[in-house]
Amino acid sequence: MDLSRFPRRRYTAGPTPLEFLPHFTKALSPHGDGPKVWIKRDDMLGLFPGGNKTRKLEFLVADALAQGADTLITCGAPQSNHCRITLAAAVKEGLKCRFVIEERVPGSFHEDASGNHFLFRLMGVESLTVVPAGTNIAQAMQQVADALAQTGRKGYIIPGGGSNALGGLGYVACAQELQQQFFDQGVQIDRVVLGSGSSGTHGGLVAGFLGNHIQIPITGIGVSRGSAEQESLVHKEAQAVADLLGLCMTVPREAVVSVDGYWQPKYSVPNARMVEAVQLLARTEGILLDPVYTGKVMAGLIGLKRQGFFKAGENVLFLHTGGLPALHVFEREVLGQAKVAP
Repeated sequence: MDLSRFPRRRYTAGPTPLEFLPHFTKALSPHGDGPKVWIKRDDMLGLFPGGNKTRKLEFLVADALAQGADTLITCGAPQSNHCRITLAAAVKEGLKCRFVIEERVPGSFHEDASGNHFLFRLMGVESLTVVPAGTNIAQAMQQVADALAQTGRKGYIIPGGGSNALGGLGYVACAQELQQQFFDQGVQIDRVVLGSGSSGTHGGLVAGFLGNHIQIPITGIGVSRGSAEQESLVHKEAQAVADLLGLCMTVPREAVVSVDGYWQPKYSVPNARMVEAVQLLARTEGILLDPVYTGKVMAGLIGLKRQGFFKAGENVLFLHTGGLPALHVFEREVLGQAKVAP
């Protein structure tokens, strides 16, 4: 698949590392009855401090610049990694940035919060509009764009998570990058495990694997909604990416799998399995996960191992999508010093 026909900004100098996790693998399966766990370090992508949204923004920001936009407008939760990286891209490109923040958990927005919210303020977000859960976010962002237009400026709206067909190209590019790394490093991966949220990463990778004939199943771990709804969302995204690429194919419904049960009780609310996962990877490999996304996704990988989902000795790749700043908001929880949900 040729991605060169799409305008693209480059925010990362080269491929992110593909690494084996020997100590984590041993801790997870001390009797050798589990998988060998590998990690794709997309937490080390460009636009500080990395994360999967960087890949999507390479295509989305290029489109914004081509359209003559001077302001990026996007949305997310109070500790949104996507908002933070979008702001970093805006700063890098000399653009302004405005957010619509959805308070999905009542009372969770705090003007003096640390983590990503601290970085919003430090990097100079131009404005931040807080709305309650259930608000029509697309409409709210359009209102921001309309207000800008009345002052002679031009906003470019980026959907939550950068999840549309254009943003999904970032993970088609990742599929191509992985294919080359598997060849260069002589690695045979049997399954990929990743977080499944706004759908762009999961859907883009599904389309990228299919388009590049990579015969590796992808298992998503849901971070915000039940499996049926999540799989429908990801399937729609994967098909939109395939259509944008002109692949002339129907994405098989069975290519999209999302596992539920690890994000509860609510999106962004800590639970005990997340705490275990974050502690285990930090204390075996010195790699940090975040409480909202990757911690719960790794909890899902651990849970699937304990259920016998993986075969002994198979190579499982965990896609690390970043999120480090949010870790500081939940320091007491991840250290076991505060009560969390079971």
